[in-house]
Formats: sequence, structure tokens, C-alpha cells
Amino acid sequence: MSQYSRDIVQNAWKAFATHDADQISAVFTEDAEWLAPLDNATAVALGGSSHMVGREAIVRFLADDFPRFFAHDVTVTFHGIYADGDHVIVEETMTATLANGNHYSNDYCFVFELRDGLIHRVREYMDTARGHRMVSGEEAAGRPGGGQA
Repeated sequence: MSQYSRDIVQNAWKAFATHDADQISAVFTEDAEWLAPLDNATAVALGGSSHMVGREAIVRFLADDFPRFFAHDVTVTFHGIYADGDHVIVEETMTATLANGNHYSNDYCFVFELRDGLIHRVREYMDTARGHRMVSGEEAAGRPGGGQA
């Protein structure tokens, strides 16, 4: 079961990268939820929610909003993928050029909960203070990053 769960999540990341609504929709349950830290930089900049409820909201974010905000050179470096039953944990670093031209680099941890071979819930963790500094340009101006929020 763990390898099967790991494969589901790895294939989901491939779907996310396409920004194709149909491919992304195919990996989530209809009642899926995506929970990110409250008022994280991406949600604030896009005027969106930190807690997306329903496949449609998640697909809209990944297919439309994400590529509008993380505009160029998006790279995801996986540091670990760990599966136990219907739970998969992904550790990664994402870098990109934002729509405002700022460089973005942040570490993430995602906890995926699967149901019936689909993603039912995602809990996302990141350094929110660092994210805000990079979006505002403070990180690029030489202020140190890396403190945990």
C-alpha cells in the first residue's frame, strides 16, 4: 500500500506541473481540501484563501493562479517522499521567478491523505515569514532568510 500511495502522489506532482485542469482534477476527490498556513504570502498576494475546499477550488489554484503568481523558472527539488498506508509526506524546495520579478525559494513539507486512490486532503507547511520577505522583495535586498514563522 505504501508504494501505491507514493506513486499516486508522485503522479499528482506531474499533473500539477502541467497546469492542465483535467489532469489535476483527476487526482483529487470531489470534496478534497488543501490547508496551508493562514495568511501565507501566496494566498495574500492572490487575494485567495489559505484553506481551499473542494476539487474545483484546488484545480483553479493549481491550473490558473499558481502559474500566474509563480511566473517563470519553477523548479521543485524533492528531498524526501515517505509513505505509510494512505498518508504520504513530501519534503521539497521550490524556486521560481515571481510575476513581480522577485526570486522565490522556500522549503515545504506536504502531508497528503489519500482516499480510494485519490488525494483527499493536503496539509502544507512552509516558512511563511520568508515567503512574505521574498514576495515583498526584502529577501532580495539582502535581509537574511530562513527564520521559522
